[in-house]
Amino acid sequence: MAIRIFHALQRAHGSVFRAADKSLKAALGVSATQAGVLFFLADRDGAPISDIAEALSMGNSSLTGLIDRMAAQGLVTRGASKDDGRVVCVHLQPLGEQIAKAAIAPTRRINANLLSGFSRTERRTIERFLLKLATDAPSVIRDEWSKGEVSHSVQARKSTA
Repeated sequence: MAIRIFHALQRAHGSVFRAADKSLKAALGVSATQAGVLFFLADRDGAPISDIAEALSMGNSSLTGLIDRMAAQGLVTRGASKDDGRVVCVHLQPLGEQIAKAAIAPTRRINANLLSGFSRTERRTIERFLLKLATDAPSVIRDEWSKGEVSHSVQARKSTA
């Protein structure tokens, strides 16, 4: 039986993020996505929302709402770029910086625990696969769906119904 990558990824993503959200909210009062924003800003404070959205694979509008909630919590501030007033940049507040620092060690341990039981070679393969997937998936999926096979068969069903 072929590996069902979509299904396996969906289950893994859901399981990891549900557990991370629950644990992070209980320990630090933030979601996994909010922690991702804080980690990003710890390295690139003052980054434009568009850069954060790209790094976290989020849409700008979804991230804008998240940033608004984080600002209300006192984790970040947002303001116009000094170079271009149309660009919104996000800055860590002291509380956001504290939470990011507090989350580093547990996140490293979680990463190590998720990979426990795999050899060094297997770990490198997993990392290579995930990085390749993040890079190639959009074009592979777009190219496959753009072939028209599915839309033609759906059109044929619609016209016979």
